[in-house]
Amino acid sequence: MTGSIIQRRWRPALLAAACLCGVRCQAAAFVPSPAKLQIPGANASGVPWTIVLLLTLLSILPALALSMTPLVRLLVIFHFLRQALGTQSAPTNQTLIGLSLVLTYFLMQPVGAAIYQQAMVPLEANQITAWEAIDRGSEPLRHFMLKFVREKDAALFVEVAKLPPPRSPEDLPMRVVAPAYILSELKVGFQIGAVLFLPFLVIDLVVASITTSVGMLQLPPVMISTPIKILLFVMVDGWNLLVGSLMKSFY
Repeated sequence: MTGSIIQRRWRPALLAAACLCGVRCQAAAFVPSPAKLQIPGANASGVPWTIVLLLTLLSILPALALSMTPLVRLLVIFHFLRQALGTQSAPTNQTLIGLSLVLTYFLMQPVGAAIYQQAMVPLEANQITAWEAIDRGSEPLRHFMLKFVREKDAALFVEVAKLPPPRSPEDLPMRVVAPAYILSELKVGFQIGAVLFLPFLVIDLVVASITTSVGMLQLPPVMISTPIKILLFVMVDGWNLLVGSLMKSFY
């Protein structure tokens, strides 16, 4: 009785995690009328496999969210920005991760709504099976990732997996789209980070040249350039420009 209640309560979370994976997990949690398997050696009141599967999916859910959403690009760019500004721990890691999560929620909300409408609503109404719900829920996420996957990265994993060349990007399976998306996002993140570094690097070079020419060897140039870079970033409203450009890059 307890296992059945827990199953009904956590079934949406399990389905969302399975949609992120893009695979079909053979588990009792996804069957509307489950036949549970008990752990060997456990009695009737022992922990069913449903709970084991739930805990496993919840443990890998953060990694899936990091890998298959815009979170990876945002974190890389914000890290480069902090390094370029020369501030060691401001903003803190928690602040940058929180900002990245909020922006990721803003970007992925339409995808989540599409997954809910296409998979969860019919499943709750018992109109489709759990397997069909997983397939339907994976499609919006796969379409989102395909928008940002480079052809070169997709071809790499098609070759490694020894798959026949697809007729169109829509024919690519999730096992190819997911790793290709991560590589593409890392490349874009490093490109934007390098562009952010250039103006602050020029300031460092100018300050270092001036302090050396006037003989200020006792004072490190970074002590002078860091306030100048922060002041310049604030004057041009850098956070607004950066976040606005990042959000537009996904549309």
